[in-house]
Amino acid sequence: MISLRKINKSYKTGQGKLHVLKDVDLEIGKGELVSIMGSSGSGKSTLLNILGILDTYDTGDYYLDNQLIKNLSDTAAAEYRNKFLGFVFQSFNLLSFKNAQENVALPLYYQNVSRKERNAIALDYLDMVGLKEWYHHMPNQLSGGQKQRVAIARALISKPKVVLADEPTGALDSKTSYEVMNLFKKVNEQGITVIIVTHEHDISRLCDRAIRLKDGVIHKGEDESAFTS
Repeated sequence: MISLRKINKSYKTGQGKLHVLKDVDLEIGKGELVSIMGSSGSGKSTLLNILGILDTYDTGDYYLDNQLIKNLSDTAAAEYRNKFLGFVFQSFNLLSFKNAQENVALPLYYQNVSRKERNAIALDYLDMVGLKEWYHHMPNQLSGGQKQRVAIARALISKPKVVLADEPTGALDSKTSYEVMNLFKKVNEQGITVIIVTHEHDISRLCDRAIRLKDGVIHKGEDESAFTS
């Protein structure tokens, strides 16, 4: 599903260039549930942004479902994101002025699905995450766990092949974190590839495989405590 070959990424700074990702090779198969671990500055957020077609890379090749992702226009990048990817964020990124159903339905609005149809579909996805009866609640009326469930439903409504989750349990207590991870496992059981950036050991261990980044390089077979802050 995902293949990275010798990916390099640098950013310009006042002191010159900061080499963030260094010859990264990575293969993630269809239907995998993987974590990306690393301390602050390890490059994991940059890697996630490249996987999500939110940032470009300098050299190398990125294949998503056998499609080379390179030198895309903003329009083409948006089309690939809509076609292949769903996103879940630590801060939920729900619109405060829309209720749960409207937040979940939002991706379908950009696909020109009628209001009646997208709201009906959104209700089905809220039901899937156990929040059908909360469809009319505003984000400020929901708990952190409920907000994240709404965010997951929103990520799934466009039927992505890959879900990218950036610290999805970072703002949640332990009990709620495990509930959210159980939901990700159910998503994964549907054949959807799930990639979770996390600094939490227990969350990483719930995934099938851990990808560990240190100083922009993927490491294998080392103590995971070296990869978290």
